[in-house]
Amino acid sequence: MKAKNLFGALLMALFGALLALFAYTRLEGKKAGLAGNDGLKSSITDARPVLTSMQQGSAGPVDLTFAAEQTVHAVVHVKTSATVSIKDMNPLMEFFYGDRYRVPREVKGYGSGVIITSDGYIITNNHVIENAEKISVTLNDNREFEAKVVGRDASTDIALLKIKADNLPYIKYGDSDQLRLGEWVLAVGNPFNLTSTVTAGIVSAKGRSLGVTGDTYKIESFIQTDAAVNMGNSGGALVNTAGQLVGITCAIVTPNDGYAGNSFAIPVNIVKKIVEDLKQYGVAQRAIIGVSIEEVTPEIADRQGLKEIRGAHITAITPRGAAEAAGLRAKDVITKVNNIPVSSVADLQEQVGKFRPGDQTSISFIRNGKETTVPITMKNIDNNTSVVKTEIGTGVVFGAKLEPLSNDERETYNIDYGVKVTDISDGRFRDLGMRKGYIILKVNNEKVKTASDVKRITGDEQTLNAIEGIESNGTVFSYSFHR
Repeated sequence: MKAKNLFGALLMALFGALLALFAYTRLEGKKAGLAGNDGLKSSITDARPVLTSMQQGSAGPVDLTFAAEQTVHAVVHVKTSATVSIKDMNPLMEFFYGDRYRVPREVKGYGSGVIITSDGYIITNNHVIENAEKISVTLNDNREFEAKVVGRDASTDIALLKIKADNLPYIKYGDSDQLRLGEWVLAVGNPFNLTSTVTAGIVSAKGRSLGVTGDTYKIESFIQTDAAVNMGNSGGALVNTAGQLVGITCAIVTPNDGYAGNSFAIPVNIVKKIVEDLKQYGVAQRAIIGVSIEEVTPEIADRQGLKEIRGAHITAITPRGAAEAAGLRAKDVITKVNNIPVSSVADLQEQVGKFRPGDQTSISFIRNGKETTVPITMKNIDNNTSVVKTEIGTGVVFGAKLEPLSNDERETYNIDYGVKVTDISDGRFRDLGMRKGYIILKVNNEKVKTASDVKRITGDEQTLNAIEGIESNGTVFSYSFHR
C-alpha cells in the first residue's frame, strides 16, 4: 500500500514538473518571437504601435531643431536707407502744405541676408538693396556693420554684400537639384523686422516662373514651398533638414501683401554660380544659347511627335548664335542640357544659367520625333565667348562707380538720360562733394547715359569743365570750372 502511494506521489510530481516546463517554454517562446527575427509572424495583440519613419537614428516625426540651430545665427538683418524727393506736382498738397510737401525725405527698407563665409560675404536679394545709399547689417548677436555691395544681378535678383568681420557663423551650400517634392525645408529670416524667425514647410513645386524679376535676361525657376514667408524675409535662407542652404527666399504670391500659403526661393545652384561671378568679376557672366522659346503645348507636342508635353519649343534662332552653331533650328524642342532633363522654359533658363560664356556642354532636342544630342559652346549677350568684365554702361570714372539709370529712376525724374553714382572713393568727384546716390546728367555740357560717355567726353578723365546733375535729396547741382 505504501509502495502504491509512493508511486502515485512520484507520478504527480513528474506531471507537475512537465506542466511547469511546458508553461515556461511557451512564455519564453512568445517573448523571443516579438524581439527576434520571426517577430512579424507572432501575435501583435500586445504590441505598441511605432512610427516607422526614421530621422537621425530615432523613431518619430522629422526633427527640425538641428537645422534651425545650425542656421539661425548665420542669417542677418539687412537695413537700407535712401533720400528721395517727390517729383510729381500735386496742386492740392501744394496748396495745404506748400514747399514742405516737396521736401526730400529719407526712406528706409529692410530684408534679410545669409552669411556664406566666415570673413563676411553675405547673400541677399537685389531688390532689397537696389537704389540704397546706405546698407547696414545686424547679426544675430546684435552687432551691427556697414555693408558694401560687391556686385548685384537684376536678372536673378541676387546681390552680394561684404562686411569687415571674422570668425562668423555661416551656412554651407546644399544641392537644389536634389530637392524632392514633399521634402521638409526651413525658411530663416526677419519678417516684419522680427529677427531670427524660423518657419517650416515642404517643397511644393520646382521650376516656377512668376514674372517678378522684370529683366530682359531674367532667370526664374523658383522653388515653391508652404513655409510661411512675409515682408522682410527677402534675402533669407531656405535650408534643408541637414542645415544646408538650398535657396534664397525672394517672393510670395498674395492678394493682400501677407503670407497666403505659397512662398518662393531662388535655387542655390543658380545662386552660388552668380555669387562666384560677382566675387571674381563684379558682374554676372550670362550664358546665352541664342534662341527665342515658348512652352510646349499639346498641339506642339502632337506636331513634333513628342511622347510627353514637356521641353522648351524654339520659335526663332539668333543669327551666328550658339544654338545656330550647334545645328539647332526653329521648331526644335529642347529636352536636355548637360544631360539634365528640361521640362519647361523655366527649367531651360535654370540649366543654362549655371554656365558662363565660353563653357562647353551638350544640348538635346527633338526634331521630327527623333531626339538628337549635340555639343554647344555658350556665348554672351554680345554673341561671343569673351568674359564680361563689367556691366554694360558701368565703370569707374574720377573715383566714382557709375551705372545707367533704371527704368523707375527715369520715370521718377522724367528723363531719358543720366548715370548714377553707386559707389565712390578717392578722386575728383569725391573732392567736389559728390556722394553715393547722385545722378549726373551732363558732363562738359553733353548729356551722358553711361560711364563710357563720361570717359569719352572728359578725354579719359583728362578734362572736366562742367558737370550738372541731381543730388540724392532731389536738389539740382551745377559746377563749372574755368582755367
